[in-house]
Amino acid sequence: MRKLDAKTRALIIRLLVEGNSIRATSRIADVSKNTVNKLLIDAGKACAKYHDEYVRNVKASVIQCDEIWSFTYAKQKNVRTATAAPEGAGDTWTWTAIDSDSKLIVSYMVGGRDSEYAIEFMDDLRDRLANRVQLTTDGHKAYLEAVEGAFGGDVDYAQLIKIYGDMGGKTAARKYSPAECTGIKKRTVEGNPDKALISTSFVERQNLTMRMHMRRFTRLTNGFSKKVENHMHAVALHFMYYNFVKVHQTLRFTPAMAAGLTDRLWDVEDIVELVDANEPAPKKRGPYKKRQPGISN
Repeated sequence: MRKLDAKTRALIIRLLVEGNSIRATSRIADVSKNTVNKLLIDAGKACAKYHDEYVRNVKASVIQCDEIWSFTYAKQKNVRTATAAPEGAGDTWTWTAIDSDSKLIVSYMVGGRDSEYAIEFMDDLRDRLANRVQLTTDGHKAYLEAVEGAFGGDVDYAQLIKIYGDMGGKTAARKYSPAECTGIKKRTVEGNPDKALISTSFVERQNLTMRMHMRRFTRLTNGFSKKVENHMHAVALHFMYYNFVKVHQTLRFTPAMAAGLTDRLWDVEDIVELVDANEPAPKKRGPYKKRQPGISN
C-alpha cells in the first residue's frame, strides 16, 4: 500500500486538530475519508502511548478536574431505537485534570460518568503527580470515593458546587444556552485547601478549547463520533497537540515546556514522527521457494 508523504500527513493532522471534520479534511487534503480516519487512529494510538509514558512525575501545586459531555453514534435517549448501534453508543464523557499554573493536561480519560470511571481517573492522576497538590472538582459525588481511594489524606481537596437558576419550560433559551449560575458553594473535603484557589475556571475554559479544536464535540451538528474508539483517538491527538505543540496565549510557550516535560517547541511533524515510530516493524518474509514445473505449490 502506498504511504502518504510526511508533508501530507502533517497537513491532515493539522486540519484535524484545528477543528475540521473528517470529510472537510479529506476534501482539503485531497485524500479519501478512509485515509484520514486511518491516520487519526494511528496518531491517536501513538499520542496516547507517548502521554502514558512521558507525562509523569509532574510537579504541580493546584489541579482542577472536570468532565465534559458528548455522545457517540446517538444520544443516550435514542440508543434503544437506533439502527445497529455499536457498543459504547450514547453518552460519552471525557474526564480532564489540568495544572492551573502550567495549563498542562496531566490526565484524561474517555468513558462513562459513574464511580468506576472516577476511581480509575483519580488513580491515574495520582500516579502522574510528583508531590502533594490542592485539588478542586465540581460537586459530582463520584469524586468523593475516588479521591479518598487514590490520595487518602495526602491531598488538599475541595469541591466547587455551582447553583443554577430554573429557566423553566422547553424554551429556545433553555435548549441552546446553559442555565444561569446564581451562586457557588466551596466545600472543603480533605486537608487544608486555600479557599482563594478553590476554582474550576481553568478546566472549564479547557472545555471550550476542546469544543473548538475537536469537531466531535461541536453541539447540534452531525460531526459527532460514530465509534467510541475513534472518539478516544481524537481526544488523545488533541491533548498531544495541546500539551506539546500549541503555544498557550498566556504562557507564550506550550504547557509541556512550562511543566518541564520538554525543553523545546514541538511541531506537527514531530507527531508524524511519533506515528512512524509507533508502527510495528515489518514482518520478515519466509524463504522463497522456486516453483517446480508440473508441481502445484
